[in-house]
Amino acid sequence: MNVIRHVLIRGRVQGIGYRAFVQDLALCEGLEGWVRNRLDGRVEAVFAGPAARVTYALDACRRGPPGARIDALDGRNGSLADLTHRRTGERFSVLPTV
Repeated sequence: MNVIRHVLIRGRVQGIGYRAFVQDLALCEGLEGWVRNRLDGRVEAVFAGPAARVTYALDACRRGPPGARIDALDGRNGSLADLTHRRTGERFSVLPTV
């Protein structure tokens, strides 16, 4: 069963390679979606794929890469519309800051 999850991660998540960590994780797990920094200091991401792999990715995001400190990970069910932000031809995109 495939799922789509839209998450916001708060803590020390910018300037430490968090987006690259998320992209590598998603690609290794065969997930689709995107990740981007937000001007308010959070990181936003969408993951789509088999439920178990999405759950694994979210658990990894709660730990983050070395140097990260995760204060909160808030998620909701996503939609196919959330995936339209990806760059054409990319399975998982790192998007510009919003």
